[in-house]
Amino acid sequence: MTRIRRGYIARRRRTKIRLFVSSFRGAHSRLTRSIIQQKIRALVSAHRDRDRQKRNFRRLWVTRINAVIRGNSRVSNSYSNLVNNLYKRQLLLNRKILAQIAILNRNCLYTISNDIRK
Repeated sequence: MTRIRRGYIARRRRTKIRLFVSSFRGAHSRLTRSIIQQKIRALVSAHRDRDRQKRNFRRLWVTRINAVIRGNSRVSNSYSNLVNNLYKRQLLLNRKILAQIAILNRNCLYTISNDIRK
């Protein structure tokens, strides 16, 4: 019986997978079964951590706003009161923008909170 030469489709698929895990260490970048498992695991982690990153940034922004608002002795206010008043006045300032204002220009945030309360 003559020898059958295998096609290139499977080899091309494995090469594509190997390019994804080329930076992994040990057998995770050499053995095809391990490569497939590590690729699945990496993609699952990336998907999960994108949601987690959004959550962490929102927590950071809230913490920054609250620290600046409470740190001012002239304004007896808290984060929850500030956001509640923003919603009542229908001002469209999200937490990211408020946190940037709190870091870069505290007086601006103080004036915003004072104007909202009145």
